[in-house]
Amino acid sequence: MSSLSLSQLSTVLTDFRESARLVQFVRRSFEFEKCGCYVFVGVRRAGKSYLMFQRMNELASQGVDWDDIVYVNFEDERLIGFDTEDFNKILEVQYSRRSAKPYLFLDEVQNVPGWHKFVRRLADSKHIVYVTGSNAKMLSGDIATTLGGRYLIREVYPFSFREFLDAKGAQLPALQKSSIAMSTAERGRLEGLFEQYFLFGGFPESLAFVDRRSYVSSVFQKIYLGDVVARNGITNVMSLKVMLKKLAESVKQPVSFNRVCNIVGACGIKVGINTIISFIGACSDSWLLLPLRNYTGKLVDKETKPKYYFVDNGILSLLLVDPTTTLLENMVALSLFRRYGHDLDNERVFFYGAAYEVDFYVPEDELAIQVSFAIGGDETTFEREVSALSKLPKVLPCKRRVVVTYGEECSLRDSYGEIEVLPCWKWLLG
Repeated sequence: MSSLSLSQLSTVLTDFRESARLVQFVRRSFEFEKCGCYVFVGVRRAGKSYLMFQRMNELASQGVDWDDIVYVNFEDERLIGFDTEDFNKILEVQYSRRSAKPYLFLDEVQNVPGWHKFVRRLADSKHIVYVTGSNAKMLSGDIATTLGGRYLIREVYPFSFREFLDAKGAQLPALQKSSIAMSTAERGRLEGLFEQYFLFGGFPESLAFVDRRSYVSSVFQKIYLGDVVARNGITNVMSLKVMLKKLAESVKQPVSFNRVCNIVGACGIKVGINTIISFIGACSDSWLLLPLRNYTGKLVDKETKPKYYFVDNGILSLLLVDPTTTLLENMVALSLFRRYGHDLDNERVFFYGAAYEVDFYVPEDELAIQVSFAIGGDETTFEREVSALSKLPKVLPCKRRVVVTYGEECSLRDSYGEIEVLPCWKWLLG
């Protein structure tokens, strides 16, 4: 039984409210439904809490009294031992102060068993509730059923490139033009910022650090040791570390559980396939790994031989010796997941793998994308990347075909029309 008293909880809630009022945040491009309840899910430090702070400030600017806003951070050490029975104490404390129905913001609530039943009850009683969590299991099975359509589920990722530019204060008016025409100076500055984003990723808080790599490393350790190792009781830590490094090196290709098991074994570390499956599941639940399935694959291949991408380029670059080509494809994957979501029960983004491979295919937009660091100077690369896009319209509808490069730009044509060749920074802003 919890020992948390109403007076203790009252003090904690007051502290939370006052700290929330003072938080400095970068406004993200997100339109909240006026009467919507939300669940924000995603990797740690992606900015889920800051979206809450943004919403609190929006409500305050619209006339909502801060005393009618309840914010609870369930990772605060003062709430260690908080139990299911304590949820109702939050309402007791609030209604002892105010009669108005509060707006509730529950941060990292998955730490408390039975949280989903409480937030369902709140929604049923017409409270407006915002919830965050950093574990994909928040939305699985009976939890999703309990939420029962009462909540809007939104995935939160580290900054997009446009958000990164906004946060850096990049005043580049040409970015608002559909042609993205700009001066030499503007283009040079943009390409310099893109290189930073490309190598160190988009974790919002990293922008305040001179040594961004060290910050990203600390975030990775928190995810790796906390959300993956500790939460799942993993003891074979060395095998997990080697597996992640090998998956980082294999980002551009489909890999089966057996192959991962063999690669780890080749490093002299004995590990069984069931262990590998549990490791990958734990990394996916923590949003560290994002699997991508084959559009044309058989059911068993879709499940057991996907590609794996990492949730941020900064994390991926920590695990690679020569990261450039791999980072480019990972960045394109993340941009597509931001646009279309990453729900494996309702997939919208795939790769195409048959006699040839196309890196990404989006059926609803009939969009095909190939990623190549450069295609101009290598005839073999040009043939491989472009020929796959030339063949794809024979088997799948393709309204738009794009080759994303690091810096090259041109336009090609074949019997099916145009193939765009775009530098990644321009494609990200398009």
